[in-house]
Amino acid sequence: MPTPSNTLHGHILTPTGFVHGTLTLDAQGRIAGITGTPVATAAVRDSGVPIVLPGFIDLHVHGGAGHDIMEGGDAALHVATLHARHGTTSLLATTMTAPQADLDAAFAAMGPLCAQRAPNAARVLGVHLEGPYISEARLGAQPPFARPASLGEIHRLHAMAPIRLITLAPEVGGNHDLIAQLVAEGFKVQLGHTTGSYEQGVAALRCGATGFTHLFNAMSALHHREPGMVGAALAHAEFAEVIPDLLHVHPGAIHTALRAIPKLYCVTDSTSAAGMPDGDYKLGRHTVTKCMGGVRLADGTLAGSVLSMDQALRNLVDTLGLDLADASKRVSTYAADHLGLPDRGRLQAGAWGDVVVLDRDLALQAVRVEGQEVLLN
Repeated sequence: MPTPSNTLHGHILTPTGFVHGTLTLDAQGRIAGITGTPVATAAVRDSGVPIVLPGFIDLHVHGGAGHDIMEGGDAALHVATLHARHGTTSLLATTMTAPQADLDAAFAAMGPLCAQRAPNAARVLGVHLEGPYISEARLGAQPPFARPASLGEIHRLHAMAPIRLITLAPEVGGNHDLIAQLVAEGFKVQLGHTTGSYEQGVAALRCGATGFTHLFNAMSALHHREPGMVGAALAHAEFAEVIPDLLHVHPGAIHTALRAIPKLYCVTDSTSAAGMPDGDYKLGRHTVTKCMGGVRLADGTLAGSVLSMDQALRNLVDTLGLDLADASKRVSTYAADHLGLPDRGRLQAGAWGDVVVLDRDLALQAVRVEGQEVLLN
């Protein structure tokens, strides 16, 4: 018989819907099985029964707990620890546009953490290289070190820490021509920080790009005679990330994207200010200020967020009105699908035991990363 620490009880979200029953973990940290009887999604929050969901997956994380990924050293460990306490069980450490030496230092520090998960921390699946292959005209909060993509640089960085996702602007010289090769080599390519046209976005998708970085933000907007990169995403994308902190994107725009993009998924784009009091923090080479629930540059430009994935879930359900099963996919399953990870982002036999337990108010009660319990305080 399994020990009590290897079982979780409650309303469990499986790929076919909620069941009221028991989830059992094996000694390797994977799900051994789930037993129970079906329960309607609408009834899940009507009782005091714990709600058991797949752990959250965040593919765009710059920092947290006062630490920025670009610092190097043990910054990524502190970031992964903070986000695990908010239910994120796996993430991509996300870099900033920076000189080559800064990227080298950050990647060298992240390699060991990508190779072996630390206790009480989210699994760092690899790196999201957000820039430097972006448009100088759409930097957003990125420092001014944009440059065309370089296969040599990508290969060298990838040898230090695995790159799972690359954001680029397809209109920047030479970038479009590299997309097919990057995809053939196993990299996922997203379009972002771009002035590119609708036509350039569609052409990039045809070459193998599969996603859009923080949809609506730092990209050419939708106009009825110039659909822009947003138009390409809404018309043709299967995947795109969105920041649901209710500051970066109006709820109405999120609803529009939900109707248009089948696997729209959530990211935090969180900075070192996440989990910290108001004040000044680092974002790459920028200093940013946290106040009034957001993070901004001195000129008022939004500069990442202080969002956590558990709050993202609550925003989807309680503000945007999604049902819990749908919202769960958008903070877990679809991100795993985008990276091609069938054993994460879902609760089923054989998948990793990445699990969050919530109460009826969707407040976190427990987190498991690969079967191991995370200390929440």
